[in-house]
Parts: sequence; C-alpha cells; structure tokens
Amino acid sequence: MNGKLLLLDGATGTELNRRGVDTGLPLWSANALTNDTGLGTLRQIHLDYLKASADIITTNTFRTHRRVLAGKGHDARELTRRAVATAQEAVAEFGQPARVAGSVAPLEDCYRPDLVPPDDECRAEHSERIQHLVEAGVDLLLIETMTSIREAVIAAQLATITGRPTWVSFVCDREGRILSGESLAVAAEVLLPLGVNALGINCGPAHTLAKPLAELRSICGPDFPLMAYGNIGYADEKDGWINTDAVDPESYLHYARTWPVQIVGGCCGTTPEHIRKLGALRSLIEAKTEFRQLKRSDL
Repeated sequence: MNGKLLLLDGATGTELNRRGVDTGLPLWSANALTNDTGLGTLRQIHLDYLKASADIITTNTFRTHRRVLAGKGHDARELTRRAVATAQEAVAEFGQPARVAGSVAPLEDCYRPDLVPPDDECRAEHSERIQHLVEAGVDLLLIETMTSIREAVIAAQLATITGRPTWVSFVCDREGRILSGESLAVAAEVLLPLGVNALGINCGPAHTLAKPLAELRSICGPDFPLMAYGNIGYADEKDGWINTDAVDPESYLHYARTWPVQIVGGCCGTTPEHIRKLGALRSLIEAKTEFRQLKRSDL
C-alpha cells in the first residue's frame, strides 16, 4: 500500500435499486446478472465508482452461490463469471489501474449468525464459490459481512490457499461485538495466523464503526491493514434494503476521518458521490505525508 489510503467502491445492490433494477429477495443484487439491461447498469455502476476515485471495485457476487440459487434456474458458476467479467470490462473501459475484489458473503442472512450452516456445508459451499471467483480472474478475495468467527475462518482458510490476497470483514453490533456475540480480539487471534492481508468492519451504521475499529487497531498493531465501509439506511425483509439520505457524502466523510484504517469505502446505501468525497480524505492524508517527508529532508 506504500503508506497510502486505498479506496474501495461503495454499494452495488442498493445502487442497482436506485437505478431501477429489480433487487427483490432472495436473489437481491444477483437479479442484475440475469439480463442484458441489468448487466449494462451494473457495468455503469462499476465505472462510476472508478471515476469517483475507487482503487478497487467489488464483484456483484454477494448472492451468486448455489444455496441462494437452488431451484431458481440459474447456475452459480455462470452468474459469478458474468459478475467478474462485468467488473473487468469496467476497469478496461476506465483505462487506469484498478483491482477487482471477489465478494464472498455469508451463505445465509447477513444479520442472522444463528443461521450459519454446519462446518461441512460451509466448507463445501465456500470452496465452490471461491473456486468460481478465482477461475473468473479476481485480483483478491473479500470475505465480507461475516456474522460469526466460525464461518469467517472457514472461508478464510479456503481463500488464503488460493494465493489471492484475502481480506476479511465483520458486521458488529452497536457495542462493537460481532453479531454472534464474539469479540474481535478472538477473531483477530484466529485469522491473523491464517495469513489474511486485511481485517475490517462493514455494513454497520457509519457512526458506529469507530469503536470496533479502535479495538482491532489495538490488537493488530499500527501497521496491519484495516478496512471500513459503513452503511446508510436499513434492512428490509421484503426488498432487502431501504435507501435513505440520512448520511450525505460530507457527513460520511466526517465519520470516516475517525476510522484508523488503510482501506475505506462504502456499504449498503452509499453512492459514487460518497466515494468521491472519500477521495478528499486521501488527498489530505497524502498532503500531510508529503509535508512530513519534506520536513525530515530539512533536518
């Protein structure tokens, strides 16, 4: 990372919804992969995030695994391939260096740690979806929105052995604990030896992320890469997510300034404008770094 702040993109599913694409459950954002109109909108979203200064765009693979697709007439490998190819096409059109992160989400509901499948099912299904992502050519694997250490560890074990950089991110409650009730300290203790390249927090209200991130920083030390991407709005059982304008880009930037991270982006409800505003935070950090280097050169 060379001491620089890396910018992730913002939300995909809720942005598809904003632009008129069906994101009804259970397929959620994967609906966009089933027709040319959805794919075209998805490609434009990726491109808009790149233009907004994102270094990394995330594949629309949050729901392209066989557990969700069972009985729906869609093939997991094919939908994953389409999602990765669409992200890669956007990078090619953008014409500047950027990376594609393969999203690996919980097999069940993002807010229900009690629904995490047994270990053997987790291992088989995560192995398949990670294989699909690697075959399609992602640059790194983003294990995100994890609600339990058990599922996160299984996915991370399978991801790290592929040789792709592996990042792991959890959802925390307002007290800063993983939704399963487990502590981030325990999560870090078991994940760091596996060789993961970054840890973080995502899909919590932006104003709640500083506390768990501070705990992670105290555990992982000053140099280990941490990441954060918060949400705006709230979950809905029928539509998946309800967008709001409760946290505008300037307010989001205000919260992001308090996060001790090297990687920052946006989760559900955020837009390209939120990521564009985060670009100002990176510019500020780079300016401060250049100033410190200049002062040292005078000594």
